[in-house]
Amino acid sequence: MGFHLLSAGMSANDAGAPIERQVGTTLRETDAAVAVAESCTGGLIGSLLTDVPGSSDYFDRAVVTYSYGSKRELLAVSREALDAHGAVSEPVARQMARGICDTAGTTWGVATTGIAGPEGGTDENPVGTVYVAVANAAPWGSNASKTTVERHLVEDAKTRTERKERFARQALTDLLERVRARADA
Repeated sequence: MGFHLLSAGMSANDAGAPIERQVGTTLRETDAAVAVAESCTGGLIGSLLTDVPGSSDYFDRAVVTYSYGSKRELLAVSREALDAHGAVSEPVARQMARGICDTAGTTWGVATTGIAGPEGGTDENPVGTVYVAVANAAPWGSNASKTTVERHLVEDAKTRTERKERFARQALTDLLERVRARADA
């Protein structure tokens, strides 16, 4: 798991197109599909993806799992992970991404869990913390499926809405990086 500090000046798209369009183009080119499990982003990732015309070619679904119960019921996040680590943690993000990828039967699964604020932060996970997990379902029998988790911190956002937007765009950036790396492998 990595940790990244995000600043307002960072660009999520090096080619000039919005990140959601870059993700769509790359998924389409690799004949892949994605499903999303969102907690702190509340559906924004799914909204961004479906803002792109033709997104039904590669976007399967988004589920918002805000409560412990919904994470357990819809994504099979274990009670043990929630008890031991809390919802805002690397193990829970990992299980969320794997769960959405498996239940949707997509090539890719993305999950976010974090603290958008303005309250709720801790020393370990201050307001502005988000865990982004990206799961890839490789072909059966290949033993090549992989899930990565990155911890990001948005310190300079002034509002909950701004943090959520930055979290969602970061999740799409992390997905794009993984899809491109897999395509280049």
